[in-house]
Amino acid sequence: MLVPLLFIDVALVAWSLHLMEKAYEHKEFSFMLAGILVAIAAVAMMVVYFLMGHCMKYLMRVS
Repeated sequence: MLVPLLFIDVALVAWSLHLMEKAYEHKEFSFMLAGILVAIAAVAMMVVYFLMGHCMKYLMRVS
């Protein structure tokens, strides 16, 4: 399950870098904001994946 998630995260980071390049070319704040939000979403997805993995292991062990 980790490998598909890593591919999705790499795609999200690449997309955010593309948006930030466009923001720099066009001097647009909205593209920069969109790129930052996409990068934050990629990081949040990885954090939630690892937190839920540890939580599920703990719950399975306790039960």
